Amino acid sequence: MIDLLSIVGVGAVVFLLLCSAFFSSSETAIFSLSPDWVDEQTKDSHSEALVLKELYDDPHRLLVTLLVGNNIVNVAISSIVTVLIARFLPAGSTIAVTTLLTSFLLLVFGEIVPKSFGLANAERWSLVVSKPVRSVERLLSPLITLFDWITRRLNALISLEDAIEKPYLK
Repeated sequence: MIDLLSIVGVGAVVFLLLCSAFFSSSETAIFSLSPDWVDEQTKDSHSEALVLKELYDDPHRLLVTLLVGNNIVNVAISSIVTVLIARFLPAGSTIAVTTLLTSFLLLVFGEIVPKSFGLANAERWSLVVSKPVRSVERLLSPLITLFDWITRRLNALISLEDAIEKPYLK
């Protein structure tokens, strides 16, 4: 029984998986860049390179932006898949099937393949995604500012370095 809700739901999941892939590939691409390469790109004053440099210069906020965006998208995927599957299966089966299906979809299409792509195409991809990432940062600014502040304070309280992204940087 395929109806409009199922079609819209599947379409939304596909769109959200593309968003998850965007966040994951962006994270890997940008954090794999060397500081020298980023600096070199700004010499030509291309707008994408200038935006990339601004993002790169605050790696904590950049990581928070990408993680907040990716988590919102991934939770939405899980919610939609649950609603779609619950229409056809009993509650107990719905939980198991949703968990397995959503994990598979997110791992393959939202994490592993996109991160491999981001790593293999880091320089080109980081320039392509710089402006969209900046747009997400601005759109979600209140939420990102909140999580940025909270994580910096928590890191200080537990005596960690202030930079949760330090292992990513070259």
